[in-house]
Amino acid sequence: MCALFSRRKPAPSADDLVHASVPELHDAEIAAVYYCQRQGGDFFEFMRVRPDRVLFGLLDVAGTAQDSRDVVSATRQTFRSAGARLFSSEAINEADAMAELCHELNRTIISTAHGVRSCPAFIGSYDETLGIMCYLNAGHTPGLVRDKVDVTELGATALPLGLFSHVTCDAPMVALEPSAALLLVSRGVVEGKHKREEFGLARVKEGMKEGKAKTAKELCVCVLDGVWKFMGAAPTHNDVTSLALLRNGSSQQAS
Repeated sequence: MCALFSRRKPAPSADDLVHASVPELHDAEIAAVYYCQRQGGDFFEFMRVRPDRVLFGLLDVAGTAQDSRDVVSATRQTFRSAGARLFSSEAINEADAMAELCHELNRTIISTAHGVRSCPAFIGSYDETLGIMCYLNAGHTPGLVRDKVDVTELGATALPLGLFSHVTCDAPMVALEPSAALLLVSRGVVEGKHKREEFGLARVKEGMKEGKAKTAKELCVCVLDGVWKFMGAAPTHNDVTSLALLRNGSSQQAS
């Protein structure tokens, strides 16, 4: 059962977690939460690119927080500028736009790092009218989609960004039925350890299957709560971040 920090100590206080400001969605909601002690290069972005479309991403630039600062800053700026330009048109091919965004982010990372710098990334474009997401998973922890039946993994569709000057990627589409949820977690979540055992993606999936979280923010918080309790201490091994997109059950669109 997922409770918001109501179990045994140690548990994070409100000051330990940071909730991101996000755009309001029609018939859906999106949220991101991270443990405030940044260790590495995790960062996320949200932006409304059209009245009915939101672009979002969770990226992890390799290196310590200090070492990756310049690359994170430049990559964030490219995400914003290129995302607005590529996804704002009504007549876009989303798969092509996602591939071009992938190329521009890749060039930015390599250029700013002056060489190879691995950056796993999960980027999605969510159509609020249809409840459909076009996504790119560049070597990131699999995205998890929970529907009425099960939890499905959205595995890698490309290599991590920042490794090669020329990249190829696929950008498939997935439909989110009413009440479905998408959950993204950083590598620091699955690599959280108790003794020699990792928290792992399976525990994240089991937490989603329980379905106790009622909002996108609660789902994010439950993930971090689970890692904290599993480790028995505050995470200091890496960044610990979660991002969730929850489609409301009241939508009248067919799944």
